[in-house]
Amino acid sequence: MHIPLDYETMRLIWWALLGVLLIGFALTDGYDLGTAALLPFVGRNDEERRQVINSIAPHWEGHQVWLILGAGAIFAAWPFVYAVSFSGFYLAMFLVLASLILRPVAFKYRSKKPDPAWRTRWDWALFVGGFVPALVFGVAVGNVLVGAPFRLDSDLRMIYEGSLLGLFTPFTLLAGLLSVAMVVLHGAGWLAVKVEEGPVAQRARAYGRIAAIATLVLFALGGVMVAKTGMGMKLVGTVDTMGPSNPLMSHSEAAAGAWMANYGLHPWMILAPVLGFVGPLVALAGIGRRAAWMNFGGTALATVGIIATVGLSMFPFILPSSIDPNSSLTVWNASSSHLTLFIMLICTIIFLPLILIYTAWVMKVMGGRVTLAQVRTNPDFY
Repeated sequence: MHIPLDYETMRLIWWALLGVLLIGFALTDGYDLGTAALLPFVGRNDEERRQVINSIAPHWEGHQVWLILGAGAIFAAWPFVYAVSFSGFYLAMFLVLASLILRPVAFKYRSKKPDPAWRTRWDWALFVGGFVPALVFGVAVGNVLVGAPFRLDSDLRMIYEGSLLGLFTPFTLLAGLLSVAMVVLHGAGWLAVKVEEGPVAQRARAYGRIAAIATLVLFALGGVMVAKTGMGMKLVGTVDTMGPSNPLMSHSEAAAGAWMANYGLHPWMILAPVLGFVGPLVALAGIGRRAAWMNFGGTALATVGIIATVGLSMFPFILPSSIDPNSSLTVWNASSSHLTLFIMLICTIIFLPLILIYTAWVMKVMGGRVTLAQVRTNPDFY
């Protein structure tokens, strides 16, 4: 079968597509998670909390498709990455999935009984379903930057030498808190757009202001720690970008400051961290002017910039090993075959636009602000 794009180009395309899918998940489901994490704080009574819940109720299930697409892309396009991350981080993944499963259960059961205690317990379940995934995803990204404790034997079998508690270090916790701040900022921006002007919107702006400042401070601290603590890795020797996918055929070594080197080699990449700082500032300006869409746009820019910063800083590494650098997984040694990547690209070209069109259609149909009057009178509301 003739493949019009060479293997190197296909690998680069799928590395970029993986980033697009992860950013798509953070942009869509991110504000769902942030809104759920804010629920007990921006809603002070049952009606206000139902207003918050129904601001995301028509969308959150559809947003799960981005999570499925991201996991599917890792499985099919980067099988080594899937095997190492989903096996090594098994307990962390279980924690995330349990929290995400808790969320739909809370949506469905919360309003089944009028008992205030019953509803409050489910409100805190929604909080857990928003806070825990955001924290663990951030901790996972922190561990990717530091390097995961795995190695590959001569038969490419993975040996993981870490533990669940070992994932939580000062740097990875900082990454987790940054993730929570970013998601809460995005959720607060969504509420400013989606709920009518009133107490909930005012509290969302107040928490959004705190989250924006926390995002700026934590992002800056993370950058300083990456630059000053000797984090980083580089490929050594000849790099075969068209060669077979075998991590043991390439050589890597720890290199202090290597995660900053790409910005010197490719100056355009600096746009990502710039967006990471500009986004929260735009959101703060939107909050100050009560410009809801400016606020939400700023939170979206922050999300894109912060996630892109991680991917671009590490290129071409996807999942480095902290105990055996030569087992590190890169864009060049961890992909599926040339033909598999091409077939997947054809499927993506067909189906990704359909998902974008469907998402835009749902946003249009379910547009408008959620009001307290609707909460009191609409029998279809949660």
